[in-house]
Amino acid sequence: MRVLPAEEADLGEILKIYAEAREFMKKSGNPTQWGDTRPPIATTKRDIAEGRLFKITDGRKTVGVFAFILGDDPTYREIDGHRLDERPYGTIHRIASDGTARGIFETALAFCLSRCANIRIDTHENNLPMRRCLARTGFEYCGKIITDDGTERLAFQKRGE
Repeated sequence: MRVLPAEEADLGEILKIYAEAREFMKKSGNPTQWGDTRPPIATTKRDIAEGRLFKITDGRKTVGVFAFILGDDPTYREIDGHRLDERPYGTIHRIASDGTARGIFETALAFCLSRCANIRIDTHENNLPMRRCLARTGFEYCGKIITDDGTERLAFQKRGE
């Protein structure tokens, strides 16, 4: 699989992947994390314009998407818990798969770790598939944060080698 910068021409595919991810979340007992409208289209367009949205392809089609943001993330400024450290970090947001390929998260994580050895991510308490994935890939639970929409998330961090 390859990771490539998302382009405006990819918007339709990306929105379809996000819709599929919302349905998967609902079926997995997590109907509220993204609801019916997250991530907002405006956020997706901004992520593309700012060069922080990436697509994962299997050589034929886009099978996954994620945002990777280097630097300070306002949602991580305050935490009910602890951080592993305060070194510069990158944050993975809005990661989703179309459900046809395995290893989407691992591919995204390897890409991100190649650019920054300190990664943060958060997820909803009810997102059990993501929580299992984070545990499997060595993320450590750090505490709770409040997102930009005012809802609580579980925060995790991983330090690379």
